[in-house]
Amino acid sequence: MSGSKAVMVCPSGIFGLPGKYPYGRVGSECYIIAMIQALFEIDPAIDVVALARKFAQDGRVQVRNILTCETAQVVRGILQRETPWGIACQGGQDGPHMLRQRDVATMNLAARRALGTTIHQAAARGEYAVQFSQYPILTAYLEKWAPDSPQDLLLEYINAEPFLALVRAITTMPGLLKADAQATLFGPGDFLSVHSDSHKEERWRVAYVLNFADPQWRPDWGGYLNFLDEDGDIVEGWRPRFNCLNLLRVPQLHQVSYVPPFAPIGRFAITGWFRD
Repeated sequence: MSGSKAVMVCPSGIFGLPGKYPYGRVGSECYIIAMIQALFEIDPAIDVVALARKFAQDGRVQVRNILTCETAQVVRGILQRETPWGIACQGGQDGPHMLRQRDVATMNLAARRALGTTIHQAAARGEYAVQFSQYPILTAYLEKWAPDSPQDLLLEYINAEPFLALVRAITTMPGLLKADAQATLFGPGDFLSVHSDSHKEERWRVAYVLNFADPQWRPDWGGYLNFLDEDGDIVEGWRPRFNCLNLLRVPQLHQVSYVPPFAPIGRFAITGWFRD
């Protein structure tokens, strides 16, 4: 079977289209893989009533063990091994910039240092600044960067009725219609400044973070999703976790704390906003 393309078949046929993507290679030969296996399966043990009560009280809630363990491991593998990471960055009025992996690869050392200096100087002045690795799942889907890729399938699962219905139930927002998505990786030196996501024209209602971080992520490694009051005090902080969904009503002040140089590469997530 040399020369055949190994694929994984998504049996759910979301949006009427069967999904498939290059999945495996053994030695120098590819093998056909037909797997009746869900890629994104919600854990049936989720306590929706308790989560909805918490969201109504605080405007945010963390849903642990959102997916079955098996499918959560598959998603983490896609982010860790199958995603062509680019960079998202901004330094004050310079940006935002969304650089594809090929753009980053062609940047010389001087250009990289200049970009980093711009970001750090803006942060030092108290301006909005951000840097992290990203892959724009929605943009890639719409522009057909890699049709039937695993990232395409993840976007379809997030926008399929089972997941949308769960988010509507937890947030008690029946008008939520769709969500965008980007894959994110906060590595050493990355951070996201305090902001509120007050983009009314975009019809953002609920921000989400699907966490697939290293299960052993330590507090000293940073990357926390922190919530702040108007005085700048952190009123709550959530550790990067594995298989965990964060939901927050927007606008709401929040940040991702700085990831120090000694932290490992492991804070993977899918993020975006649910809209009405």
